Amino acid sequence: MTADVQVVRGNHVDPHRQNLYRRAIWIALAGNALLAAAKGLIAWLSGSSAVFSDAANSLSDTLYSLLMAAGLYLAQRPADQNHPQGHSRFEPLVSLLIALAMGAAGVTAMREGMRRFLDDAAAIEPGWPTVVLLGGALVKVVMYLWVRRIGQRAYSPAITATARDNLSDVLTSTAALVGVWGSRMLHPLLDPLAGVVVSLWIFRSAGEILYENLGYLTGRRASPELTEQVISSVSAMPGVLGVHQVIADHVGPQVRVDMHIDVDGEMTLH
Repeated sequence: MTADVQVVRGNHVDPHRQNLYRRAIWIALAGNALLAAAKGLIAWLSGSSAVFSDAANSLSDTLYSLLMAAGLYLAQRPADQNHPQGHSRFEPLVSLLIALAMGAAGVTAMREGMRRFLDDAAAIEPGWPTVVLLGGALVKVVMYLWVRRIGQRAYSPAITATARDNLSDVLTSTAALVGVWGSRMLHPLLDPLAGVVVSLWIFRSAGEILYENLGYLTGRRASPELTEQVISSVSAMPGVLGVHQVIADHVGPQVRVDMHIDVDGEMTLH
């Protein structure tokens, strides 16, 4: 005899949260695709390793935006018999894919920078590279502020990871810009060196996203501060005499809490 599987979470899908997800996805797709095309063109015309590294980063951002769209769609599906806790674990899974895509972009940027560093690097004319890198940095600042706000409102680790990546892109564009001007004014090797620095920063950001979202997938415990807030809130409820054996862990980005509550034995439960 097979026991029925209880659906723990409700089947309601929050339309407001879905709208926030769609908005974040369109911002990421449009912004990253535009920047990847512009930087790729300028990298090809100028021969700058630093701009090439930044273009590779923007291309990976575009690809992970597509992954994010698919993953967030799956994460918003309601709970069912096979997934009684819902599908929220797809969100940190998407974030892991984002981190891997960032890592791949870092490898590409590192390889190109090292190749140019070992070859005879030439000074880069800073005209158009300066325009595209400064413009890209400004676009990314706007995207960071916009997407971060959406991520906070939706409490979405995938969208929050995207916002952090946008902020990282501002720094990588700045490093690329320093390399372009340094190759012209100081030494040609500063351009490929900047490309290597950009790749290292990409690796750092990818590692942070990877670590955070592995915790969401593996059921890492909630923060002590959040656990204490839950205990305090429950303890303050009328009729609660004590709270113990509290376990708070992550089910995807959401927190599941199991606890034992002591109440008056004469209390009527209804």
